[in-house]
Amino acid sequence: MHIAVIGTGYVGLVTGACFAEFGVDVTCVDVDEDKIERLLNGVMPIYEPGLEQLVLKNTQAGRLRFTTDVRQAVEQALVIFLAVGTPPKPDGSPDMSYVEQAALSIAEYMNGYKVVVTKSTVPIGTGEHIRTLISEHKKTRANFGVVSNPEFLREGAAINDFMRPDRVVIGSRDEEAIAIMKDLYRPLYLIEAPFVITSLEAAELTKYAANAFLATKVSFINEIANLCDKIGCDVHDVARAIGMDKRIGSKFLHPGPGFGGSCFPKDTRALSSVARHYDAASLIVDAVIEVNQRQGQEMLTKIRKLVGPLNGKKVAVLGLAFKPETDDMREAPAVGIIRSLLEDGATVRAYDPVAKHEAMKLLPEITYADDEYAAVKGADALVFVTEWNQFRALDMTRIRDLMTTPKIADLRNIYEPEDMRELGFEYVGVGR
Repeated sequence: MHIAVIGTGYVGLVTGACFAEFGVDVTCVDVDEDKIERLLNGVMPIYEPGLEQLVLKNTQAGRLRFTTDVRQAVEQALVIFLAVGTPPKPDGSPDMSYVEQAALSIAEYMNGYKVVVTKSTVPIGTGEHIRTLISEHKKTRANFGVVSNPEFLREGAAINDFMRPDRVVIGSRDEEAIAIMKDLYRPLYLIEAPFVITSLEAAELTKYAANAFLATKVSFINEIANLCDKIGCDVHDVARAIGMDKRIGSKFLHPGPGFGGSCFPKDTRALSSVARHYDAASLIVDAVIEVNQRQGQEMLTKIRKLVGPLNGKKVAVLGLAFKPETDDMREAPAVGIIRSLLEDGATVRAYDPVAKHEAMKLLPEITYADDEYAAVKGADALVFVTEWNQFRALDMTRIRDLMTTPKIADLRNIYEPEDMRELGFEYVGVGR
């Protein structure tokens, strides 16, 4: 089987590389000539553990190709995945122009039966909209099927999530298209991955609902952590105890500066927008969004209380990406925190293992260090924002001695408060 993936961003590149690893013949196509040229030279546009090796392996094996030639990709493929961007508009609804452009390209070059699959996170009703667009603009009488196949890839663990998924959701009313998709995903039957076959609309809603629910857990535990700070108890004990209840589960019960990245902020706002469109209430999702927006201010309050007046103070920040194992700076909590520190008159020196180049586009006014110890030298305070593994066992005695004043705002609860205070640090965590 030959497939095409339109869009070589995070979702498209991971999808193409993983299908190629299954032995499928894959063509990834993008209108960005520079990105395709870099991919042809083995240069990845994103950081994702294991992705570079997977791309190089399957490119060399001839199963994975990159091109800007949409026509060739569409004509050769039986299944065409749409993995283009759906950036948010000011009102929170997704911009569908890239999806529509891709659908029109398929209509123009379709030369036989095709299965058109939305892999991007798209609003409810997009599948039928695509069906109408292609039907109205196709140049031949060829038939086609439309499928919603949402992705559930975690940045930093995307390869494993694709190869060993919790579930595969296939939404369609076209029986032939469903059969082809089952055949495409046949390697996953060997590991007994669960399949959910449903309608287009239910599949489209599933992605938004899943991310909104996970975001709800994050905002919930952040509210509990803030309450723990007022009461004087440890949120870790609370999270551990409630997480033992199988109806709740322990995942995503880790307090911090709030969620960021390309999915949770965008998808919660999009789901709220969908609810407004259908004149339905979204009280819980709206509250999740509000709590997350407030959480950044809660963190700044902690830092200001710890450090005192920030004007003229030097602050070291460790961790810039919105989460570990990625260079993604989209809606990263570090951005808002650092900008507020700068507005208060502080100077900031930061370090992140992989996100420096992406961070420099958003925060050109700060200094970037080559490692953790260079970042903290002469600092009046240290702020942990992203919980990279390499931050978990730093030489904290050396850190203390390098700092002008040993103060730590640990926004990811990486270290134990008592241990830090015994070393001579003034220390604050989140809900501890």
